[in-house]
Amino acid sequence: LKYLVDQGYIAFRKGDTEKAKKIYEESIRKLEPNQQQIAELANAFIIRNENEYAEKVYLKGRQLLNNSYPFGFELAMIYERTGEFKKTLEEYFNMLELNKSYLTTIEDRLQFDLGNDPDNSKNELFRKYLLEKSQKEPDKTYYSEMLWWYSVQQKDFELALIQARSLDRRLREDGGRVFQLAKMAISNQEYASAIEAYKYLVSKGKEYPFYDESRTELLNTRFIQMVSHPNPSQKSLTELEKEFETEISLTENRVQSVILTKNLAHLDAFFLGKNEGAIGMLSKIVERNDIDLRLKSQAKLELADIYLFTDNVWEATLLYQQVYMDFKNDEIGEAAKFKNSKLSYYIGEFKWAQSQLDILKASTSKLTANDAMSLSLLISEHFDADSNTIALGYYSRADLLEYRNRDEDALKTLDSIAQVFKDHSIFPHLYMAKARILMKEGKFQEADTLLGTIVKSYADDILADQALFLRARMNEQDLKDASKGMAYYESLMSKYPGSIYVPESRKRFRSLRGDKGF
Repeated sequence: LKYLVDQGYIAFRKGDTEKAKKIYEESIRKLEPNQQQIAELANAFIIRNENEYAEKVYLKGRQLLNNSYPFGFELAMIYERTGEFKKTLEEYFNMLELNKSYLTTIEDRLQFDLGNDPDNSKNELFRKYLLEKSQKEPDKTYYSEMLWWYSVQQKDFELALIQARSLDRRLREDGGRVFQLAKMAISNQEYASAIEAYKYLVSKGKEYPFYDESRTELLNTRFIQMVSHPNPSQKSLTELEKEFETEISLTENRVQSVILTKNLAHLDAFFLGKNEGAIGMLSKIVERNDIDLRLKSQAKLELADIYLFTDNVWEATLLYQQVYMDFKNDEIGEAAKFKNSKLSYYIGEFKWAQSQLDILKASTSKLTANDAMSLSLLISEHFDADSNTIALGYYSRADLLEYRNRDEDALKTLDSIAQVFKDHSIFPHLYMAKARILMKEGKFQEADTLLGTIVKSYADDILADQALFLRARMNEQDLKDASKGMAYYESLMSKYPGSIYVPESRKRFRSLRGDKGF
């Protein structure tokens, strides 16, 4: 049969298309119910880029073998090549119906296809197809499994949580899937989904393995969500403080108790003005001998942050250095080194700061490496060739003032840059910093104008996609202008397709458009 394919290909190369077709069809007619023969003939066509005939071979083979081997993966590959993604999905789902153990293999293949989708058409088709399947056949849990997998891939934690809870109940799991999702949601700053996940785990009861940790993590996540809000109310902060105090008094787990105390200290110092009490709480932890060094170092980092907040730079840098020396080749040590480098940047020691940041670019922690790269780039791009550090000095001072919650002083310092310079490369950062402070103060219209300036006048700047995303989210959530928010999300996806903000923009755009399920 492969000889016939060779003859047909020769005829095709000579321009005798009709003869080639006849020979190709003859080779398919002569097929026998032999899986190896079928595979070899299909491969002979694939090698010659005759995908149409390879498809015919597989379909004929499916009939000859009476579906005992359906060639589903092989046909899916053919349809991937020919751009017929709907048929690809049909083959994958047929294989899943045949044997649910294929689920992981199918997900691995789809991950490549869906990741290579510049116009998002494959993702849209897959999303609709999968939703239909899971809704029409809810008893088949592998569709829910795949929907859970896909929603996590898309970072749609709201939908992922729905599927995770459903699977946890139907498969009588111990909550592990939901707990895993909560951790992922926090790392993606999806605090609302994480909170709902922890509430579900707590509601399962004390007999489940994630109960105690979920209870404390629920409080810690509410803390993170609240302090990341631009302007949390004093009432909410005070109520949260009381919840921390109650939980700490009830918590027997030493590790959880230290973490809760660390967060309470941060709340007291940075938001409630109780600096001395916060320093006292953390100092007691640092002096304890019954906790391990890593846990003690986490408390030291928080204590150093509070010392920096209260203008005790010497104590801050001393503690940062201690943690680094204790964990030189560890993520916590690298985090301490970054904080110490940023302290140097705050006080105008730019060359020293940059030399340390350049080392940290190779950090084992992706977060620390990215932060180091970002700050190093800020310094190098705005450190003038003639060693003039006036603009950068003003900016770093404003950055420190904002860190210390002295927002009005920070705004005045940023305005000084515009008074000294008619134009400067640091202006996009200046506008971003001012917009961030104005958002904290609830002055959204003024912030929107500044973000619009970045998008319009500095479209090629590294901050442009972030500015456009913040503008979209602010118009949607704070200015209550859904149409503008939707337009800005769409603009970001179009202008900056490689941006880290694209997945969230796509999700928000779909939601505003009224898509069901996502």
